[in-house]
Amino acid sequence: MKHNGIDIDDLESRRITLQRELDAQKAAEERNRLGQFSTPPNLAEEILTYAKMLLPADSKVRFLDPAIGTGAFYSALLRVFGQSRIAGAAGYEIDPHYAKPAIELWKHSRLALELADFTRAAPSSDFNLVICNPPYVRHHHVPSEEKSRLQLRTLRASGSRLSGLAGLYCHFIGLSQAWMAKNAIAGWLIPSEFMDVNYGRAVKQYLLQQVTLLEIHRFNPNDVQFSDALVSSAVVWFRNALPPDNHSVKFSFGGTLLQPKSSKIIPSEALMHEAKWTRFPGNDVRQKSTAPIVADFFRIKRGIATGSNESFILSADELAKRELPVECFKPILPSPRHLPCNEITADKKGNPLLERRMFLLDPNLSEGEIKSRFPNLWSYLEELKAKGLDKRYLCRHRSPWYSQENRPPAPIVCTYLGRSDKKDGRPFRFILNHSAATVANVYLAMYPTPSLERAASANPDLMRQIWKILNRIHPDELLGEGRVYGGGLHKLEPRELAQVPIRELGDLVTLPPKQAELFAVGEV
Repeated sequence: MKHNGIDIDDLESRRITLQRELDAQKAAEERNRLGQFSTPPNLAEEILTYAKMLLPADSKVRFLDPAIGTGAFYSALLRVFGQSRIAGAAGYEIDPHYAKPAIELWKHSRLALELADFTRAAPSSDFNLVICNPPYVRHHHVPSEEKSRLQLRTLRASGSRLSGLAGLYCHFIGLSQAWMAKNAIAGWLIPSEFMDVNYGRAVKQYLLQQVTLLEIHRFNPNDVQFSDALVSSAVVWFRNALPPDNHSVKFSFGGTLLQPKSSKIIPSEALMHEAKWTRFPGNDVRQKSTAPIVADFFRIKRGIATGSNESFILSADELAKRELPVECFKPILPSPRHLPCNEITADKKGNPLLERRMFLLDPNLSEGEIKSRFPNLWSYLEELKAKGLDKRYLCRHRSPWYSQENRPPAPIVCTYLGRSDKKDGRPFRFILNHSAATVANVYLAMYPTPSLERAASANPDLMRQIWKILNRIHPDELLGEGRVYGGGLHKLEPRELAQVPIRELGDLVTLPPKQAELFAVGEV
């Protein structure tokens, strides 16, 4: 394919080779930290094809990519629109490793590619098409002073005040508005997690109030778009114009952007009150319900974050081999993959009757007391200190450094992570725990509220009945409250599990008036 003497197919072939070479020259860990995940060529072309459908047929294109890399989207722009329809094109790339070779590659085209930080550039509102796969840099890789700068600049550009937990890609979206002409179209290839998490609230508010949100297409999490990043991806389309009255948004899922597996039109008004946008298009808009939820019956806490499971959680064999004092350890359930059953029985001491018996170091003694009373344990702690364990984040914020959070045994625990493609179709497991074992943070511990505790005391079989009801909750109810990552991995935080409807339990247990007790939910 040639346009104005430029062989676009040859340039794209060279660009793909260049991208592979440049990626190979960087450590995967560095690219991950900098959020550098190149857009697959087929996906880039599909996105530009969709953009062509959204722009007026006779309009000239003034194109901007704020994180252009080697130019996957610009190359697709040339193939889809042709040079004759492109009035101008600009791109920014902060990393010279990619920018300099890309500038050389496209030097005979109309692309004005700058080696610069887009978040610091002076905006020019000339562009009617913004397409970008922004850097997926998590907030903890952004220095605090840089966060403050980005928050202020994003606020000025878009009127949106982003959370300090927002990733860099959220700022790119907000900052780009200052570059967009009236009624310009933007398409963003971004992680879908903003649709569910707390920091995404400001992004969703921006999309509903400051621009006209047109469509969000979410790829099936099992169909990872980036070979080098396990992230669930979405393409967000909006127009730079205030939304009209009674506006609705198209949500699509699975398949491709041009041929999704399913889609649904959702009123903006409903989206204003919906915390989990990944519920769509698979679910209808939720009607106001008086059905009981898990939080009406349980206080939910994440399991213990030890700071080093391999150091603080030891097997029975390891305790015996090292001659460590059993009285300085408490039983703890093994990870879900080593727990074949969903009901844990116990011996007379409360230890789980499992083939894999694990124990958590939690002596409740000072180092001096341990040194004088348990020399073998003292030696073990000295080994851990020699490895620098006492200087790790969690350990150095505890006193003493080897102490653990207070997590009493819970009668029911729920797995924290799961996959929706399991044979039984159930991503999360509820486990009935008759033992004195606590749990690590791969579980959620479910503690009965005072009213449920009283009811269970009067009816010894009640907790078993509740456990069975929990395991009958439809997977969609759980998935609808949780969040999903690339590769189909689902996560359920305490506050998310707390909101799951549990209608059957409302028939089994009489709830007290809502003001009678406080239902606390904790997150680590």
